Amino acid sequence: MKLAHRPDIDVDAVAALVGAVRDPELDLPLDALGMLGDVTPRRGGRIEVTVRLTTVSCPLRDRIRTDVAAAARRAAPGAEPVVEFEVMSETERRATAEQFFDGRTTVGARGAKSVVAVASGKGGVGKSSLAANLAVAAAAQGKRVGLIDADVWGYSIPQIFGVTTPPVAMYETMLPVQAHGVRLMSLGFLVEEEEPIVWRGPMLHKALTQFVEEVHWGELDLLLLDLPPGTGDVTLSVLELLPEASLLVVTTPQQAARTVATRVGAMARNSNIAVTGVVENMSGMVCGACGEHTPLFGSGGGAILAEALDAPLLAQVPFDISLREAGDRGVPVMAADPTSPAARAYAELARELRPARRSLVGRSLPITPL
Repeated sequence: MKLAHRPDIDVDAVAALVGAVRDPELDLPLDALGMLGDVTPRRGGRIEVTVRLTTVSCPLRDRIRTDVAAAARRAAPGAEPVVEFEVMSETERRATAEQFFDGRTTVGARGAKSVVAVASGKGGVGKSSLAANLAVAAAAQGKRVGLIDADVWGYSIPQIFGVTTPPVAMYETMLPVQAHGVRLMSLGFLVEEEEPIVWRGPMLHKALTQFVEEVHWGELDLLLLDLPPGTGDVTLSVLELLPEASLLVVTTPQQAARTVATRVGAMARNSNIAVTGVVENMSGMVCGACGEHTPLFGSGGGAILAEALDAPLLAQVPFDISLREAGDRGVPVMAADPTSPAARAYAELARELRPARRSLVGRSLPITPL
């Protein structure tokens, strides 16, 4: 880093404040990451600050520009900051990564305080939309949230969040994509939008293992997983990778959805996995003009399933046209219309969500004889 001095600007003070700006992905100071470049006063009251990015397609470039400019203004009142970007070389990026991942930070998702897998017995019940909006709601309530799109054949999280930027690779790890305060990882970021995934079980297991173990998630209060419908290999692989996970089961009021969702609960019991609760999606529609509630798909399915699984019915999310409209625009309804009926239900679900404790039945305990 080169500091060019001019009497009326304390360049050292500018460098100190700008260097303390935290990278929004890694949550570490720019200076510590080797991302602070030259700080150079220019004519006309301008001060130029160069930030060195790890990739030319950095998705949070605008956020970094705003934060760096604000720091420069605080250090040099009256100066007009100009933020420029340059990209690290492969050698520089590797050196930064080796310095960063030296044991001071945990790579992988196993350190998350709570892990909740969102499951359903069949497709078409709104499971992915619920997982996405639950993640945004929890982030809006101050939690550090990650979301893994484990629905590998029907991945839709990139579309729901409206992001196509691939994750940034650093050294032997990846940085999750960020949107609406949530850290995201999906196969949809790594393949073309309409490219089908025709992988067999071992390849899918390897990909999911990388998402869990080789992504730098950082500190997480809540990790959500959007599971594929049903009880197949992928679901079992995810729950083996994250044995501390509990299930949040999504259904609709219809009997068919409730019946197949019961099978997910049976799988959970057989696998010694706790069910943290049930959500009834598409739980009727409220007329915006008169307030009348119409049970479009029947009623009571969520409560019956919750009783069968011996788990609480945590939320009943209404059928809401704003949910569809926001999804078509690539924005979760929690961000697009947080006062809509569906968004209010998601926010309440985020407040009520309490991961269940996994049963100790059938598990060996580390008991040492006296």
